Amino acid sequence: MKIMFLLILFSLTIAAGFLLVYLWAARNGQFDDQYTPSIRMLLEDELKPEKDDA
Repeated sequence: MKIMFLLILFSLTIAAGFLLVYLWAARNGQFDDQYTPSIRMLLEDELKPEKDDA
């Protein structure tokens, strides 16, 4: 029975850690831009000039 309490405590600790990481990411603006990722593949990349090694 002691192992059950230990596993519950461990899982609650892990869940609290994930919650803290999510709150940190939300406060730092990680989820602000929801438009650009959906059209990123449609935007053309800038062509880089080729270098001559000769």
